[in-house]
This record gives sequence, structure tokens and C-alpha cells, in this order.
Amino acid sequence: MRRTHTLPANPITASVPLDADGAHHGFLRLPCSRDESAWGAVMIPISVIANGDGPTALLTGGNHGDEYEGPVALQDLALTLEPAALRGRVIIVPFMNLPAVAAARRCSPIDGANMNRIFPGRPDGGPTEKIADYFASTLAPLADYVLDFHSGGKTLDFIPFAAAHVLDSKPQEAACVAAMRAFNAPYSMTLLEIDNVGMYDTTVESLGKVFVSTELGGGGSATARSIAIAKKGARNFLIHAGILTGEPATGPSVSLDMPDGDCFTFAEHDALLEMAVDLGAAVRRGDLIARLWPVERTGVAPKEYRARRDGLLAARHFPGLVKMGDCLAVVAAIVD
Repeated sequence: MRRTHTLPANPITASVPLDADGAHHGFLRLPCSRDESAWGAVMIPISVIANGDGPTALLTGGNHGDEYEGPVALQDLALTLEPAALRGRVIIVPFMNLPAVAAARRCSPIDGANMNRIFPGRPDGGPTEKIADYFASTLAPLADYVLDFHSGGKTLDFIPFAAAHVLDSKPQEAACVAAMRAFNAPYSMTLLEIDNVGMYDTTVESLGKVFVSTELGGGGSATARSIAIAKKGARNFLIHAGILTGEPATGPSVSLDMPDGDCFTFAEHDALLEMAVDLGAAVRRGDLIARLWPVERTGVAPKEYRARRDGLLAARHFPGLVKMGDCLAVVAAIVD
């Protein structure tokens, strides 16, 4: 007789109801036995704010622990969002990967895992896999609209954009693009993802949800401007979803496209970085975008890196030193 293996239930439990009206603030409790606490737990803050029938939006930040616009904006939203202003439900998790956030690291210090490369996770896996599985199997299926905040963290810096992905389902893609435009970041990016295996984005989109992501800055910190973009965008997103009442706050947004691998430039040397153009600058194919200077000796010419397409500089490596294989720059095409 062939035996079948059934995965156990996810051990994460919510201390707040996921289906009750009102404003509820609590935790997702993940049992986590470790050196510091034999019977310990990771306590991930969650807010559920609901009022009657209507769509559900899931808003997340801290997927990577060194990206701050989303966590700040979502903390503010959880504090100020009133149930009476809603028609439906908003689930807010400002710190998806709480251990990474607490350590100011991209990846979890508990198991070293990158949450956004481990989806859909496993209920019997490591701590990061369990968190990913809970979002994939419990929270995301509840949602109609999902907004996941990102920025460049400690190693990248971006122009502030909201993003929707190119999808096989064109009606779903159109719905995602409409929500991206409603977010109304200074830039709106249609993105062909070149490394989507294991991503939260891919898991949510495979469920048929309307999904929007962002890149709102970087350098391991946030600015008043980037946080203001995140706060405005979150409310615009909820208004677009038909959950939050009120009028959206809108301004100009430049449409961009990242259609292929020619948008990306990667370092082929360990070196000292000199950027030749700044974020948001227009470039032409063949233009110099960076020089990499050796750190071992003087009197040696730098290696030059040039744009592989026309567009504008949408992202750049942030620290002054680079390693072979690091992403140096991203050039996005401007859409008329």
C-alpha cells in the first residue's frame, strides 16, 4: 500500500480575529525554540480592521528587514484607520519578517533565509518557511487586493515607483496595472520579473489576486519624501479597491517599463564604485553609467560599464564598494 504524506498544519496562530468587524491589534505567534528562548515565540504584529461586507486588502511591509517605508506607513495606517471609513476589511502586517527587521538585515538572522525567495514556504520548515506558508495558505487567500512594500535596503537605491508585473492572464495584469496607477507613485513600472521563483509576488499572483509592489528608495533608511509616498499610496490603493471611502490624492506619474534583461548591468569585478549618472537621469544605449576602480593599486584605469538600452536610471548599487555579480544599475524604458 502506498503511503501518502500529509503536511502538518502551520503552527502560527493569530491572537486577533480575522473575520470580525472593528479594529483588532495583536500578533501572529510563531513558536520558535532557539538558544535565547527554549519555549520562545516570534510575535509578528498584525492589525485587522473591518466593517461589514466588501473586499479584503492585505498590506505588508518588512518582507526584507532593511526596508523601512512600508513598515512606517503601515504602522501609521494601523493606528489611524477607522472601521467606520471602510467597506470591507484591511489586514495590515508591517513586519512580515520580524526577525530580519529587528536585526536590520535583509534575511532572517534565525535561519539565514531570504523570505522573498522562499515562497510558498512550508508549514514544517524553518521559521522563515513557516511564516511564508502562513501568508501563502492563510492570509493571501483571504485577500482580493495585496500591496507589498519594498525599497532597496542597504545595497540598492531606487527612484520611487509602484510596480505591476507582466502576467500570462491579461485581465489580471490589467487589474494589477490599474491598482499600480491608483497608488500614484512618482513613477509607475510595468515589470517583467527575471527572478520570480520563490517570490511572494509570484505566489500571490498565482492565486489570481490583484498585486502591487513598490521600490521607494533605499540605502538602508527612508526619507520624509519616500515615507509620504508610501502613506499616500496605501490610502489610494484602498480607495481604488473600494474599501476606503474618500478621494485619492493624485499627482503626475511617469510610466516606465522593464521588459528584458538588457535593463540590468552587473559588476564583473570587485572594485570601488563611481557612478557616472544619478538616479532619474536619462541615458542612451552606450552611455557611460559607472566606472569600477581597483582598490589594490594606483595607476590602473577603471573598468567602464555602459547602458545597454535607452531610458532612465531607475536603480543603482548603493554602497561605495561592489563585489563581482552585484547589480550596478537598472535602466528602465520610458513609456510614451
